[in-house]
Amino acid sequence: MPTLRSPSDVQMVTLKPRRARVAARCDVLVGGGGPAGMAAALGAAWAGADVLLTERFGFLGGNPTVALVNPLMSWHTQKAPPSEIDPTRLLPQDHGPGEPIVAGALETFISNLIAADGALAPTQATGFTVPFDPEIYKAVAQETMEQAGVRVLLHAFANDVWTDEDKLCGAVFETKSGPLLIRANVIVDASGDGDLAAKAGARFHIGREEDGRVQPMTLMFRIADFDREAFAAYVREHPDQWRGVHGLWDLIEKARAAGELDLPREDILFFATPHPRELSVNCTRVTGVNGTDVFDLSRAEGEARRQMRQIMRFLKRYVPGFADAYIVQSGTHIGVRETRRIVGEYTLDVEDVLQARKFSDAIARCSYPVDIHNPAGSGTTLRRLPQGEWYEVPLRCLVPKDVDGLLVAGRSISGTHEAHSSYRVTPTAMATGQAAGVCAALASRNRCPPRQVLASAVQIELRRQGAIV
Repeated sequence: MPTLRSPSDVQMVTLKPRRARVAARCDVLVGGGGPAGMAAALGAAWAGADVLLTERFGFLGGNPTVALVNPLMSWHTQKAPPSEIDPTRLLPQDHGPGEPIVAGALETFISNLIAADGALAPTQATGFTVPFDPEIYKAVAQETMEQAGVRVLLHAFANDVWTDEDKLCGAVFETKSGPLLIRANVIVDASGDGDLAAKAGARFHIGREEDGRVQPMTLMFRIADFDREAFAAYVREHPDQWRGVHGLWDLIEKARAAGELDLPREDILFFATPHPRELSVNCTRVTGVNGTDVFDLSRAEGEARRQMRQIMRFLKRYVPGFADAYIVQSGTHIGVRETRRIVGEYTLDVEDVLQARKFSDAIARCSYPVDIHNPAGSGTTLRRLPQGEWYEVPLRCLVPKDVDGLLVAGRSISGTHEAHSSYRVTPTAMATGQAAGVCAALASRNRCPPRQVLASAVQIELRRQGAIV
């Protein structure tokens, strides 16, 4: 598909000055309505702040709803070696009966989601992941914010920050009503891309240290009318087809030899959802693209949908159980794993992760492995933490150097490319989000920059809110 390319000769023009309407004032402004932003809004509201949460799409949820990233990964320690995969259940089973290490905002939201019949509870049978329905997720996300008294503004794209006498005082949003300014005592950047932090002048890194390449993008999609029994019968009759999570090897190779499959990813990964005749599929891969570049994003969307259609044709033609299946939904936006990582007061590295390091100013825990999808092609690197262990994320990772009045949360916190591949998942994003919200609320209340808020005060409030620190 022809797409507009970035022009090779950069020509800049000066636009006319314009005015923005002051739409609202608040104690804490959260930019980005994904997992980190939702948790930040809850943490700040539960700490007594007046909170406004903004989102560029017409619904909340971030990657789980926008990009259909399903299921929510485990937030439990691993206390037993990975068990054999049972492909007939189509659920991850790589965790023993470990202990939960994230609670608070995550626990509240997932409880609401399960109560609305929008998700399966995390158990041994689900590998302690949470398969969910993205449409119910959207509704429950909105309701959870309303219950906490959080004001929400949708269809608002964060475009710039606003300063008054060199003090960060708000952010500018592009909307159908024109540019809007929201004034705030403290901002939490939960955009996933560090957009507001970068606009405020925060330093950042993109990609791995040696060449700047980022993890590939993935378009996930949902398949309906899947015949689970027919597929399970095939797997039982051909157990050699399954090697860990990388199944259907013979059929994949047959389709490749026939010229019907030429995917850059090495496997086709299925996940169950709460619906028996539905699957979530994760197997497209687009490399060499940067999620902060609109030209790259345009190319990635087209390439991923080409791959999606090819995968669906392969499944219907070659794999039992898919004869009547069809794609019912693809992501509204391609799934972006990695963009900016803000340079904070502390940079989490891979040794912090793999050695399960603890910190005196810890505000979140994570047990997810280092999980790097090859930025240059096929292959995935997976390195696990010691059994029963977790590492901690210090508050300093949320505080940008050289910028006051702003915190970051979610995948754009301060860390290396390798460490990022672990803490980028939804449960950890929500844990760092809740901490950022609490810190922002305390900074607003005390009229001080977030970097001056004591970590011990943040930890006390997090524990009061039910978080695990």
